[in-house]
Amino acid sequence: MRIGAGHGPVMIAGPCVIESPRSALSLAEDLARRASRLGVPLIFKASYDKANRTSLGSYRGPGPGPGLEILARIRERTGLPVLTDVHSVAEAREAAAVVDVLQIPAFLCRQTDLITAAAESGKAVNIKKGQFLAPGDVRYILEKAYATGNRNILVTERGTSFGYHRLVVDFSSLPAIRAMGAPVVFDATHSVQMPGGEGGRSGGRREMVPYLARAAAAVGADAFFFEVHRKPDSALSDGPNSITPAALESLWPLLDNIDGLTRRRGL
Repeated sequence: MRIGAGHGPVMIAGPCVIESPRSALSLAEDLARRASRLGVPLIFKASYDKANRTSLGSYRGPGPGPGLEILARIRERTGLPVLTDVHSVAEAREAAAVVDVLQIPAFLCRQTDLITAAAESGKAVNIKKGQFLAPGDVRYILEKAYATGNRNILVTERGTSFGYHRLVVDFSSLPAIRAMGAPVVFDATHSVQMPGGEGGRSGGRREMVPYLARAAAAVGADAFFFEVHRKPDSALSDGPNSITPAALESLWPLLDNIDGLTRRRGL
């Protein structure tokens, strides 16, 4: 799978966190069927541990051992490439034996040892740009990753902190990051998150996802990232900013059309 200049947009989609082996596999199979109908390359994403939950009592996931077994099974059964978060050097090395893309969470995007370990694995690495970073600061993160010799590095824009419990998207960050030589991913669902906005948990405005995704397609993005859940209101993590598989399938053709127009005009 190719991501970047000269290639159409890639879909990165899946649940925020693995809730059970059965639900994760079932959703992966569902998304694979929909992506096949749409003719779009799909990377299945799911976390085995959400280490930065707002509340101590929030569900975090099955953990690295069971979680990686589930992801390996999904990869084998569906044939999809798989992406997951890593939070430490040890996790990066363990997960690299199972998944295709290692993801650096936004709050850890400046952790030099973690970035280096992920890149040294030889796997593709998706670095979430921190909510606290200016677009220009991404170049220093890329320097850390590129120093390992790995050029398969993606950078994801997922919004910038704007006061309390609010994120905004500066769409000029997408071409700014692309100009640094890295394919850019737009996270359409975390960008509508309201961190800590519901007391001990985060809120979100999922109705805004299509608007921000369309804007990103017009500006130009190499991939789009979506939190997807069959019943978002019942999701154990990030439900308020998750969308359904059907909503994603309905939205994608429009994103693809906007992207095609943008690319044809050389924008």
